Amino acid sequence: MKKSIPVNKKSRGRPKKVGGVDPVSAVRLPADLTAEVDTWADDQEISRSEAIRRLVERGLKAKG
Repeated sequence: MKKSIPVNKKSRGRPKKVGGVDPVSAVRLPADLTAEVDTWADDQEISRSEAIRRLVERGLKAKG
């Protein structure tokens, strides 16, 4: 009896990012707040996701 042919198992999905993967955090925003974030992002020439990250960082650094 012949040996079976070895099969290379393919991984599914996108490959992992170099340096690890950041967890996803979903946030619900009212339409007017989303519009304000989008306007700010357009002024900064960045994406909505990057705008939210920067605004959260600014909020955390602000003195309470």
